[in-house]
Amino acid sequence: MSNKTYDILKWVAQYLLPALATLYFAVAKIWGLPYGEEIVGTITAVDTFLGVLLGISTANYNKQNGAGNSQ
Repeated sequence: MSNKTYDILKWVAQYLLPALATLYFAVAKIWGLPYGEEIVGTITAVDTFLGVLLGISTANYNKQNGAGNSQ
């Protein structure tokens, strides 16, 4: 995965999805929108999955490039 793709996905996982989940949860409660908990739960599950994939990608990158192995 390219650095640009990684950076975009990291931004989505760290900022966009949590903000979207919070926004929908709040607005759903105020305006009575349907499936508030289900939609927020789904967004959170996708965000967690994306975070795990990015963590694995980072670990693999660091392993291949010897990051963290200096003495």
